[in-house]
Amino acid sequence: MKRYDPQMHTAEHILNQTMIRMFGTDRSFSMHLERKKSKCDYYFSRPLTGDEEEQIQEKVNRVIHLGLPVYEKHVDMSEAGHLYDVSKLPEQDLQAVRIVNVGDYDSCPCIGEHVSNTAEIGEFRITTTSFENGILRIRFKLNKNK
Repeated sequence: MKRYDPQMHTAEHILNQTMIRMFGTDRSFSMHLERKKSKCDYYFSRPLTGDEEEQIQEKVNRVIHLGLPVYEKHVDMSEAGHLYDVSKLPEQDLQAVRIVNVGDYDSCPCIGEHVSNTAEIGEFRITTTSFENGILRIRFKLNKNK
């Protein structure tokens, strides 16, 4: 499994699904996750407004506070190819794909570590956003639960 901070990584899943639902984007094409701060990059057509940043932050925190279970299932590769974007998976002859579910909010192939419940994440906070050459970058932190 890929070694990411489980809280930060699960928050990234929720942020991605929030961007999909609010703006119809794809999942982030690039991300850098660290314990103290992280960032996700999206193909986008413009900068976010301050109100949009607040809405994203509020929606991500609403999902976190629902206390959704985070669990995995394994799906046959042929089925996964029809249901999910498997383009980021390693080039291998995979029989099955690990799908990580954040309650009924998000579901995607993933090889990283996650919390078992969104209530373990803490408070999500967007620190800054930037837009350049069709790329929106969202930087965020977590005020983690102890």
